[in-house]
Formats: sequence, structure tokens, C-alpha cells
Amino acid sequence: MAAMTKSAIIKKLAEQNQLTKKQTVAVVESIVGLAYKEAKNGFTLPGLGKLVLVQRKARIGRNPATGATINIPAKKVLKFRVAKAAKDAVLKK
Repeated sequence: MAAMTKSAIIKKLAEQNQLTKKQTVAVVESIVGLAYKEAKNGFTLPGLGKLVLVQRKARIGRNPATGATINIPAKKVLKFRVAKAAKDAVLKK
């Protein structure tokens, strides 16, 4: 089974919540916009997970083609930590 498209997600949410597709798009876009804005402070979607900004340290890597060592600079990366409730729901035993 393929991943749901944005339009399929909007349609499903609209049906489940008795909203128009336009209203549902507005809600989803509001949540996404808020997540982008607040990610630097950590943005939690209860039951799903948390967006966090992490500072990676500088490190030494290796070019797999030549074997030469290279310096990889420190940088900020965005990570998503999946909530325990989501793991339990998806990975039922």
C-alpha cells in the first residue's frame, strides 16, 4: 500500500470531522506553520511526536570513493522524535 497523498489526507480528515476540504486545508496548514515556527523551541504533536532542533558536532568523515578523510563541520539539523504512544499503536505486539 502506498503512502497517502496530501489530498487523500485532507479528504479523510474532512470526512472524519464533518468539515469542508477548504477548512481542513486551513487547519492542517496552520498546524504545519506553527510547527515550523516553534521547531527551534521543540514542537510536540501529542500522541505523534516532537520536532526538535539539534546541534551536531564537527566530526571527521571518510570519502568512500577515495578513502580520504574529510572534516565535516558542525551544523544544526531538524529531527522528529516519535512518541511512545505512536510506536505502541503502529508496532502492536
